[in-house]
Amino acid sequence: MARVFVVEDNEGLRETIVSYLRLEQHDVVAFARLSGLKEAVRMQPPDVIILDVMLPDGDGFLFARTLRVFSSAPIIFLTARISESDRITGFEVGGDDYVVKPFSNKELMLRVQAVLRRSQATHTDSAALRRWRLEHNGAEHELELYEAGHICRHNGAEVTLTAAEWKILNHLSENAAIVVSRERLLGVCLDYLAEGSERTIDTHIKNIRTKLGKVPWIDTVRGFGYRFVGREEREKTNA
Repeated sequence: MARVFVVEDNEGLRETIVSYLRLEQHDVVAFARLSGLKEAVRMQPPDVIILDVMLPDGDGFLFARTLRVFSSAPIIFLTARISESDRITGFEVGGDDYVVKPFSNKELMLRVQAVLRRSQATHTDSAALRRWRLEHNGAEHELELYEAGHICRHNGAEVTLTAAEWKILNHLSENAAIVVSRERLLGVCLDYLAEGSERTIDTHIKNIRTKLGKVPWIDTVRGFGYRFVGREEREKTNA
């Protein structure tokens, strides 16, 4: 059972989503607008947020950007905006998935399960702390990935990653020096293939690079995919 926040101003749609989630035995908290949502996330951190984009008191994309300052809770955007640029914006501000209205309730439940599976997997992996080093512009940089705690540290500072970003960075690092295709990253890390979804991987990579201070831990191999670079130092720890 997971705690799910549903933010949707259409009462009928909101009640339908809530009903289906409760049938799946989830603990659901519903909101008709953004007001009070930030405080609720702080007080009762959800396992996933289903967030409408166009709300009476604000824009879901803008809200997600502010939320990412203090929360890594997975976000599934729910919206009638169908353009690829809107999808990319959703992922750029920290979304983990993007569902276009109208949609089937079964599809939404599967998306919720997929996001929860990605998020929860980060807490069940090995307790290994993996440490990487990379020389760039005359300085040595350090990247630490603590799998069991879903913790990423760059040069000693903790970096907040979304569940999708974590899975992508972790998978690339596990396959260091190997070129991983966008298609494989979609299948292994995001669990689905959708129209325009290879651009989704590009957006997540862009976000990861920005959060790592643009130190080139990830190479782009044009026409093929991405490759993680660095010198690994592996050890066991309780973090």
